[in-house]
Amino acid sequence: MTETTRLAAQSLAVWEEWNGMGVADRRVLLTAWADNVEQRGGVFETAAQMIRFHLQHAEALLEPVHDMPGPTGETNELYTAGRGLFLITGDDSLSLTALAGQLTATLVAGNCALVAVPAALRHDTDALLADLVKASVSHRLVLTIELNDVDSALADAPLCGVAAVASDALLIEMNRTLAARDGVLVQFVAENNADLLPIVASPTYLLRFITERTRTINITAVGGNATLLELGSGEH
Repeated sequence: MTETTRLAAQSLAVWEEWNGMGVADRRVLLTAWADNVEQRGGVFETAAQMIRFHLQHAEALLEPVHDMPGPTGETNELYTAGRGLFLITGDDSLSLTALAGQLTATLVAGNCALVAVPAALRHDTDALLADLVKASVSHRLVLTIELNDVDSALADAPLCGVAAVASDALLIEMNRTLAARDGVLVQFVAENNADLLPIVASPTYLLRFITERTRTINITAVGGNATLLELGSGEH
């Protein structure tokens, strides 16, 4: 077992509990994270603003449960959930603010993550993740790997998605590696404008990190569905 595989397994081990908390409870913890980050001042204040930006939109986009009544009386609820393990990475253009946006979208949507950043950003990344743990989030939910291990993670790790801020050339290379994988397609959330962040700073960025689920509750009487089907058969 490689180190990346081991870390991926650790993160996935706490994912289901995190995903099962629901958006509202995750927002509470991540808001505390933003408070911790903001207290550091400097570039961390802008990172905290990015965290709050996505949490605000999560309340409107991800938190509501949509009721879709069924034709036979059951209730059908449509809601969002996380996909699983995301790899969050970038090249030397990756900023702390962009990383905060990637992380927030990943976590509030209900995912866990592996993070690989350039050496120049590693110290600030460690501080960002330390503040996340201080907010009572499991230290295993987001784990760091070396940038040199990104290629092997793209090829073999049990990923459901990748979020990257990088040059066009590197993004294309990463996308080709993901396309060559066997099995389920991996969601690729790519940002090539590290200055303006039109993708990462989009209000709907969160929607790239979710999946949709339905919950059906049959509230009809026993045999009710069969009776309705019989009445609709035209034989009475």
